[in-house]
Amino acid sequence: MDYKFYLDILQSPAGDKGFYILFKLANYTPGFVARNSFGNWLIIAGIAFAGAFLLEKITRFKSLDYDKWYYWLRVLLRYRLAVAAISYGLIKLFPLQMPYPSLGNLHTAYGDFLPWKIYFHTTAIAPPFEIFLGGVELLSGLLLLSRKTTTFGAGILAGYYGNVFASNIAYSMGYEAYSLQLTIFAVVLFVYDAPRLYNLLVARKYTIANSYRPVFNTKEKWLKKIARPLIAIFIIWLGVAAYHNYTTAPYKYPAAKGLPGAYGFYNVRIFKWNNQEIPYSATDLNRWQNVVFEKWATLSIKTAKPIVIDNGLGDQFTNNDHERNFESAGVGGRRYFSYSLDTIHHQLSLANKNKNHKEETFQLTYRLLGSDTIIIKGVNQQNDSIYAELNKINRKYLLFEGRRKPVKL
Repeated sequence: MDYKFYLDILQSPAGDKGFYILFKLANYTPGFVARNSFGNWLIIAGIAFAGAFLLEKITRFKSLDYDKWYYWLRVLLRYRLAVAAISYGLIKLFPLQMPYPSLGNLHTAYGDFLPWKIYFHTTAIAPPFEIFLGGVELLSGLLLLSRKTTTFGAGILAGYYGNVFASNIAYSMGYEAYSLQLTIFAVVLFVYDAPRLYNLLVARKYTIANSYRPVFNTKEKWLKKIARPLIAIFIIWLGVAAYHNYTTAPYKYPAAKGLPGAYGFYNVRIFKWNNQEIPYSATDLNRWQNVVFEKWATLSIKTAKPIVIDNGLGDQFTNNDHERNFESAGVGGRRYFSYSLDTIHHQLSLANKNKNHKEETFQLTYRLLGSDTIIIKGVNQQNDSIYAELNKINRKYLLFEGRRKPVKL
């Protein structure tokens, strides 16, 4: 029915494929139109109404156990919501969903971020809080796996995903439909016991817990015996895969190491374009103002040249470091380049990570002068010559220093 989803999985890269496949399966949503679109809901609602109408016509003269059908509906919702909550809980418990801001992002003006990127960075700068959020999501998902604790897990997730839905709308994060879907699942599960909770906690009346248990036939008994171990294996496998991805090569940042000893923020003291020196300028379109080298194979350049912002979320899984564009997604003000490094011939090959500027490349050579100066020269894709002297600024960052001791900037 949704062949593109399966093609995406089958054609995904081999490296660490287990994490990607398991996470995608845990959060599958039909893609009749654009994925994560409310249009899918209209199509699914039409199918559901048509199915209900046909079922009523076919079984008009037969007795149906609607209580049992409702029981199985709740079972499906429980496990579907549990798997989604546990998968998202794991990528927050091991901070993968909202990784700590890169150094280049820290040197980007606040107004040059799209709203969703501000939300991600605001959460990511406090890893313990992101881990706490993941723990809440994970625990709530585990509570859903038991019928006796479903109401507690659903109640927590109804509020949790309701907040996520509001955040998606406010910060334009692109998952409004899916977060609302999870919220509705949680509310439906919670409402089942809501009248009893009201009688017990508000009205303070004698309340008997629901004890409905359907009579299972042989096929249903076998289904329960098979489904529970499979779901347990799936969750354990997903947890191991998420931890492995976090400790080896978090999927949103490049895996390749950057130029040794270059990590830091650099002022461009001297800059020449086609052998003509250009004094420092905040308006010249060609003049580099500053450069940031990351710990991985990414560098970013501040220029005045206009940028067409990449509106993506940078959350796709790929083994190609150039396509891992979380740093540049949703960001203006800086141009982010992935680079391949040849330490023998001292060469850097740069390619812009922004899909809207993928034609922009540089072929450069570099020379290290001590620990604080890098000389770069070469040509861009139009064969314009570049020469730049980069001087490292050894500054302190309040995010790294904290507030427990005096900091002198």
